[in-house]
Amino acid sequence: MTDLTTPARHDGQVGSTPSNPPGPGGRARRRTFTAEYKLAILEEYEHADAQGRGAMLRREKLLTSHISEWRRARDGGALQALEPRTRKPARTATEIENEKLRKERDRLAKELAQAKAALEIVGKAHAYAGDRCQATVSLSVSMALAYAA
Repeated sequence: MTDLTTPARHDGQVGSTPSNPPGPGGRARRRTFTAEYKLAILEEYEHADAQGRGAMLRREKLLTSHISEWRRARDGGALQALEPRTRKPARTATEIENEKLRKERDRLAKELAQAKAALEIVGKAHAYAGDRCQATVSLSVSMALAYAA
């Protein structure tokens, strides 16, 4: 009787496939290629004859769609985008200090505008209420300060 609980072994015969594909984790991973590799393959592909092209594609396990895609990218200048970029020069201490002072100036201008708005509201409340009701004025002051904040 055959034991169905143990996994079948791959014997290498035609039609006999392993239950899980080879490779780490049992999952196929998409290959990635560097810009240098792509350029080298394109150079070799373009200098080969028809038989050499097919042999090269089989050897590298590539498709013609890879070649056409890489050729389009190269002709469009996309492969040069992978070259290291030059860095922007570091900011000087003066530029850093100027930026800090600009931020502080903007913050203080905002606070000043809020204080002016609060004083304007208090002045209007005082003119409206007059000396009749001190409670109304204090309520107006607290509302103005809450509004300005």
